[in-house]
Amino acid sequence: MIVCKSAAELEKMRAAGRALARVLEAVATKVAPGVTTLELEAVAEKEIAAAGAQPAFKGYRGYPCVLCTSVNEEIIHGIPSERKLQRGDLVSIDVGVKLDGFYADGATTVALQPVEPETARLVAVTREALALGVAQARAGGYLADISAAIQQHVEAAGFNVVREFVGHGIGTALHEEPTVPNYVAPGKGRGPRLAAGMVLAIEPMVTTGSPEVKIRPDRWTAVTADGGIAAHFEHTVAVTENGPWILTQP
Repeated sequence: MIVCKSAAELEKMRAAGRALARVLEAVATKVAPGVTTLELEAVAEKEIAAAGAQPAFKGYRGYPCVLCTSVNEEIIHGIPSERKLQRGDLVSIDVGVKLDGFYADGATTVALQPVEPETARLVAVTREALALGVAQARAGGYLADISAAIQQHVEAAGFNVVREFVGHGIGTALHEEPTVPNYVAPGKGRGPRLAAGMVLAIEPMVTTGSPEVKIRPDRWTAVTADGGIAAHFEHTVAVTENGPWILTQP
């Protein structure tokens, strides 16, 4: 069942989204050569506590950290470690928070200099795909409008969207109905009609090569099957009568 939120509940989700945006910004500014992903974890943990929030990921289905840090061929769910970032790395940062009973979820990707032209293009296309998907989060539209906007933009650029992992509804639970694919599955129709009060975590995950995925032995880190690099951007977005409201916008 898809749960539509009241105006008061959306305001609470916006507060959670603002807190998340501050955490994500603080972590992103610390991404630099020589910094370990475990140091980024410490920044996130400190900022979440300072916001009076709780980490959404730590302990979720046994996940050990507050942050996901995925580097280069890693798509999502990279576990922070003593790994030091290097020049030219592509770093995707994913974080979730819970505040006053409601969740927010967001991600960004940071490219370390020197940035290869194809890497820069991947980051730009993924960010643009998120914006195009968000723009379709309008009352009266269909869920597949979001999926189609993302897929079309990514594939027109010569990249691929990951299919094994998708966006999701969000609210008093981190993952709610509906699932939000970044592609349109043949024969599945247009999906549910979007209504005011729905809140969606929209998150294109885009690769330079094959969309196929492998899971590392840690049982969390998802990597590209062919070693291509990946980018990931995400916003928590409310559907309103006046159009999409990005709750995780700074």
